[in-house]
Amino acid sequence: MATALTRGRVLTDHGLDENLVVVIEGPRIIGVARQNELSLEGSECVDLDGMILAPGFIDLQVNGGGDILFNDEPSWASLERMVAAHARFGTTSMLPTLISSDRNTLAKALAVVEDAVQSKLPGVLGLHVEGPFIAVDRRGVHDAGHCRAMDDADLQSLTSAHRGIRLVTLAPERVDPAQITALRRAGVFVAIGHSDATYEATRSALEAGAGGFTHLFNAMSPLLARAPGVVGAALEDRHAWCGIINDGHHVHPAALRIALAAKPRGAVFFVTDAMPPVGGSCETFALDGREIRCSGGRCATAGGTLAGSALDMATAVRNAVANLGVGAAEALRMAAEYPARAIGLAHERGRIAAGCIADLVALDDSFRVKQVWRNGARILP
Repeated sequence: MATALTRGRVLTDHGLDENLVVVIEGPRIIGVARQNELSLEGSECVDLDGMILAPGFIDLQVNGGGDILFNDEPSWASLERMVAAHARFGTTSMLPTLISSDRNTLAKALAVVEDAVQSKLPGVLGLHVEGPFIAVDRRGVHDAGHCRAMDDADLQSLTSAHRGIRLVTLAPERVDPAQITALRRAGVFVAIGHSDATYEATRSALEAGAGGFTHLFNAMSPLLARAPGVVGAALEDRHAWCGIINDGHHVHPAALRIALAAKPRGAVFFVTDAMPPVGGSCETFALDGREIRCSGGRCATAGGTLAGSALDMATAVRNAVANLGVGAAEALRMAAEYPARAIGLAHERGRIAAGCIADLVALDDSFRVKQVWRNGARILP
C-alpha cells in the first residue's frame, strides 16, 4: 500500500511548498504533486499538519552515538546503535567514521562496514577513514602514535574491492599525489584534513584527485597573507566541497559565513563529527586511554583539546538559521542534498523527488524532529 504525506511544507528544488503531496511506495518516492493531481484512493494518508518535510539528513562524519565509539568496537552491533541514536535527530544515512587507529582496527572496520553495506544494514552508506595518514602537528585529539605516512600495504587495503562509499581523510604531506590518484581510480573519495600542508601542496592534492576538505578551519593550516595554506586552497577552489562542524564551538560563526560567501552554493555542508554522547546519556568517554568530558555541548580533553562534538544534524540546521543568516530551505539542503552530492548519491538521496529513496524527516518550526522515515518505513515515532 502506498503512503501519502499530506499538508506538509515540502522541501523541493525551488524551496518549501505547502501545497504538495508526497507519495511513498516501498522504499521510494513515487510521486510529488498537487493533491488535485493525484489519486490517493487506497493510500494511507499521513497528515503532517503544517510541519516541514525534508529529505533525511546525511552525515559523512560520525565517530559515535548512543554511548558507542566506533573505534572501541567496530562491529555490527555498534553500527546499529549509532544509526538508531542519530535517527532521533533526522539522520537517515551516515558514514561511520574511524579515527586514526592501528592497522588491525582499520582492517576490522573495513570488514564490518563492507558486511553491513552488502547486507543492506539501514542507514550505513560506507566508511569514513579519518587518518592515520595525517600530520602530527595538526592531529587534534588523534593519537600521535597512530599517525603515519601511507605505505603500499595501506594503499592496497584502502583500494580493495568494496561496496558502498569509502572516504579517506588524509594530509597531503603524508601521501604522494600518485597515491591519491590511485585511491580515486579505485572509487575511494579523498578529503584533505588534519594537515599543515602549504597552499601549493594542497593544490597538488586536489589536482591528483582529492575532492573535498574535512571539518574546514579545524586542524589545518590557516589562511595567511603570504601563506594561504589549506584553508586558502579550500576557499579558493570552485569544485571542492567542505564539511563544517556548526556547533558554535569548533568555528566562529563569522568564519562560517565567510566560507559560505566564498564557496559556490552547494559546496559547503554540515557534518557532526559526533561522539558517543549524541543520542546517549554518557557525559564522559575514553579515546585512546584519555578521558573526554562533554559539557555544554562541547567535548574536550582535560587539557581543552576539542574531541569531536556532541552535535546532531537537526541542531546544525537550527544553528545555521539562527547564526549564519541561512534560510530554512538552504540549511536543510546543507544537511541532506549537498552531502549526497559530495559522494555521488544526489540522484537518489538528499532530495524529495519521484524515484528518490524515501528517507524523510518531518520537523516543527523550531527544527525539532517529529517523524522520520527510512527506506519508506516510518521509524520515528
